[in-house]
Amino acid sequence: MRPFGARVIVLHFPINLMQLDIVTPEKKAFSDEVDSVIVPGINGEMGILKAHAPLITTLAPGELRYMKNGQEIPLAIGTGIMEVSHDRVSVLTDMAIDEEEVDVDAVEKALARAQEKLQTEPDNFDATQVLIAKSMAQLKVKRRRL
Repeated sequence: MRPFGARVIVLHFPINLMQLDIVTPEKKAFSDEVDSVIVPGINGEMGILKAHAPLITTLAPGELRYMKNGQEIPLAIGTGIMEVSHDRVSVLTDMAIDEEEVDVDAVEKALARAQEKLQTEPDNFDATQVLIAKSMAQLKVKRRRL
């Protein structure tokens, strides 16, 4: 029993939220609490929820999706790494672009150049494949809502 006039303080903690930070060489692209994250790993997509086991892994170019307030939000990301520790996901990547930032004409031209480069410069196959994957990720994010 509490004494007369004593206050009860109720603390509300976000139960299922985790911190997501996405950083590129140019800027902190995103930093907020989210419900879940799906990232493009080297061996396929990985889903991360709060209290995930600690993890460090490499990321492939593709579509990163996070859930916030029941809405799924996509970002096109490049190669990078992800660290999961406690209730925090940190993504370090060379590219993070949301739907509004994608210039479809520029991406399609870059994609055409990269595909042509595959034919003319087979020695740069791996680097060209990465460029193609980045371009495809941007187009996928942009066209997702069309």
